[in-house]
Amino acid sequence: MQDALIIALLMAISNALIRMIPVGILSGRKLTPTMLIWLKYVPVPVLCAMLAPDLLTENGALNIHFSNCYLWVAVPSFLVAYKSKNMFLTVLFGVALLALLRLLVP
Repeated sequence: MQDALIIALLMAISNALIRMIPVGILSGRKLTPTMLIWLKYVPVPVLCAMLAPDLLTENGALNIHFSNCYLWVAVPSFLVAYKSKNMFLTVLFGVALLALLRLLVP
């Protein structure tokens, strides 16, 4: 139990440092227009890197079949995100649609 607490504490500290170091380095500095344009594109690949394994794999193998309910939920959820630009609404829609799909399809 004590090892798990130490690991959780170290993970929390490392997470905080990863977030705070760039803010500390960049605070008070004026960024170039090129840098600002580049930073606008950073969230897209990060989000793709986080979502792709969950959407496209099952048990470590590629799963792009019709049986993959995550793909069925992802497409309309992306459309809701694109139209609404609201993260809360998108997550709520995706969770509700996945629950409904799992309820209706065995």
